[in-house]
Amino acid sequence: MSNLAHHVSTTSAAPCCPSLTERELTDEEAEVTAAMFKALGDPVRLRLFSKVASHPDREACVCDIADVGVSQPTVSHHLKKLREAGLLLSERRGTWVYYRVAPSVLAALSGLLTTPG
Repeated sequence: MSNLAHHVSTTSAAPCCPSLTERELTDEEAEVTAAMFKALGDPVRLRLFSKVASHPDREACVCDIADVGVSQPTVSHHLKKLREAGLLLSERRGTWVYYRVAPSVLAALSGLLTTPG
């Protein structure tokens, strides 16, 4: 498990990092945050993440989100990168894999960019 995945999976609902206007990030917080944004920095990965996050069931079968204009092996590669970054969790059910956003990820990203007050 990557440091980010471990950090995200061991963090409850609290964001991983403070707002950028609250204080400077520590080295570890900067590493975690950079890994998240790096994973989301690819348009295909960002679309896949968005499809999972906005799915009505809060989880999505790969069969429901694979229509992003690239081949199935490329979709699998991008989903793997999102899992490795700790952004998505997956569960195999029969022949299909279901994805959901890892707990606290949206709060962490939102909290980082929120200006207090």
